Amino acid sequence: MNIYLERAKKLRACTERHYNCAQSVLVPFADVLGIAEETLFKMGANFGAGMRTGSVCGAVTGALMVLGLAGVEDAGTVQELFGKVREHHDGATDCKDLLRINKEKGCDRHAHCDNMVYELLGLTEQILEERGILKAD
Repeated sequence: MNIYLERAKKLRACTERHYNCAQSVLVPFADVLGIAEETLFKMGANFGAGMRTGSVCGAVTGALMVLGLAGVEDAGTVQELFGKVREHHDGATDCKDLLRINKEKGCDRHAHCDNMVYELLGLTEQILEERGILKAD
């Protein structure tokens, strides 16, 4: 298991403090971004549960924030990221739709959200590696 995935799994399992999906993607990259974990925690506070409105999945917005903070700002990369999420999740990127689809499949909500975090963390890591911002494991 790589270091970023390991960090995210610890955050998702934390019982002392809740890390929403956006925070769980943001915080593992603190050292790469040169930003304190607490600052990233606060930055992602209102992006869980689709910006608290069921809009774009918090894991997706967390990934976009990491990419932006790392200097990856081109529209093509953003569209590619959204395309991969849609491809894996019946065309959905909004939290409310992802959760509905998950429920229709009879799956556990917490496990679904964990998996979204891990998937987006992996996609983010891949993009950062391709750009030479991270070294491949």
